[in-house]
Amino acid sequence: MRDYVEARVREIAAYIVGTGATVRQCAGHYGVSKTTVHRDMRERLPRVCPALVEPVARVLRLNREDRHIRGGDATRRKYLKERDVRPHM
Repeated sequence: MRDYVEARVREIAAYIVGTGATVRQCAGHYGVSKTTVHRDMRERLPRVCPALVEPVARVLRLNREDRHIRGGDATRRKYLKERDVRPHM
């Protein structure tokens, strides 16, 4: 594995554990795709740093469980914003 890939895997894993970031947030922060983040955490992290596998998995599991709540909140904010923008009759 190339050095820059190992470095990226370690950085992303530390970022996830340190901030509780979602895969989408990590992808945006590091300028890579969500697929790359998933692959890094699933396939490469166990080879690069086995000690971080469980903490990262715990955060990603929690994010996956809360995903529907974040989606519902985003939809609610969207419609509240649209209601406030429309002219009142």
